Amino acid sequence: MQIIRNDPSQVTPIEAPIFRGNVSRRELIGAPQSDQLTVLLVSFGAGGRNVFHTHTFDQVLYITDGEGIVASEAEEHVVREGDIVIIPAGEKHWHGGTETSAMSHLAIGTPGETTIAD
Repeated sequence: MQIIRNDPSQVTPIEAPIFRGNVSRRELIGAPQSDQLTVLLVSFGAGGRNVFHTHTFDQVLYITDGEGIVASEAEEHVVREGDIVIIPAGEKHWHGGTETSAMSHLAIGTPGETTIAD
């Protein structure tokens, strides 16, 4: 058993090609705590989002705050605090805040690759 004491000040602004707008993250679980599980707290400002991308693993998003959008090539959904989204491995998708609302979620998965989609 492990007890992980996270420091809320460990929030890191993200400036990477996969993200647009104001986005930050805090790693809650990853290496070295676990080689089987990753959990990130990702916060999107209003209008902040990521671009279409895929993962080599199933991803679970648990919306912890605000209102946002989760979209695939075929559909787009507004999500709110308490919603859970399961994105299968290989599905092209994006997620983030709405134009007027910030949104935070826990991103839960296993170690793997994330690839920006065309």
